[in-house]
Amino acid sequence: MPRARRIAILGAGAWGTALALQAARAGNGVALWTRDAARAAAMAQAGENTRYLPGHPLPPAISVTAEAAAALEGAAFALVVVPVQHLRAVVAGLPPGGCPLVVCAKGVERGTLCLPLEILAQLRPQAHAAVLSGPNFAHEVAAGLPAAAVVASRDAALRGLAADLLGTSGFRLYGGDDPMGVQVGGAAKNVIAIAAGAVIGAGLGENARAALVTRGLAELSRLAVALGGRAETAAGLSGLGDLLLTTTGPGSRNTSLGMALARGTALQDILASRAGVTEGVETAPALVARAAKTGVELPVCAAVADLLAGRLTIEEAIGRLLARPRRDE
Repeated sequence: MPRARRIAILGAGAWGTALALQAARAGNGVALWTRDAARAAAMAQAGENTRYLPGHPLPPAISVTAEAAAALEGAAFALVVVPVQHLRAVVAGLPPGGCPLVVCAKGVERGTLCLPLEILAQLRPQAHAAVLSGPNFAHEVAAGLPAAAVVASRDAALRGLAADLLGTSGFRLYGGDDPMGVQVGGAAKNVIAIAAGAVIGAGLGENARAALVTRGLAELSRLAVALGGRAETAAGLSGLGDLLLTTTGPGSRNTSLGMALARGTALQDILASRAGVTEGVETAPALVARAAKTGVELPVCAAVADLLAGRLTIEEAIGRLLARPRRDE
């Protein structure tokens, strides 16, 4: 099988555009889809995504389109790179049949409490599917800086194909057969990052952030196992790796939101000032509700959900966590 193929990217935000650049860098033809025809035309004319990823020109191998059918035609697989809260609508609007789908969304759907591949299974039960996740900032991947991620699926052929076509020496893709564990890691790390940002924003120091992130990792692992995943996945790229990046990297939208909250900025003002989506905001209550259905307690994530809903102040959320009964680790 020749390496160079055609790959569809559904979603032209920062991460979708970065993955399009990576797919082209790996030698593939790329169709980058956005549902907004005016935006597709503007990107094609400008030769870059000036709104979400400025400064990274799109090479000739990338074509931008607002027609999903055209983007999917002849594709070896499609990367679905839209926020979880929009995933259902996007997948439902795709033409029937088609190529395998690799979901690159991280989070839990409000209302249904579904993880990304569960949404896909409801809409396309016969589709070959995988999830791509890991510690990746879009602007670094777009620039070709070294990075790694995991492609997880029960379908060994699909995860191998995705890793072969999308991976390069500078973007290492590992296969995984625990998609549940990978999805829980991707969802939980955004919520924990809001808490980590709040700790720093409140001036509580690096010791406190390290302690909180460590306990957050324990929550992530417990929930993954309860939902059928494996504990060791939490120690990999989609768990510990992504958690480290998201809770410490200055480019993390979730960490910066937590910092701003702790410094007194209202949630609605923070969100109104941003072009991109901060996934942890919508995921926090859904993740806590999903965990409650399985009998798993998530103290850090629950404190974030209550903080975002206005049920707790920063001081009360921190006080509640610090007042928890002492126990063996």
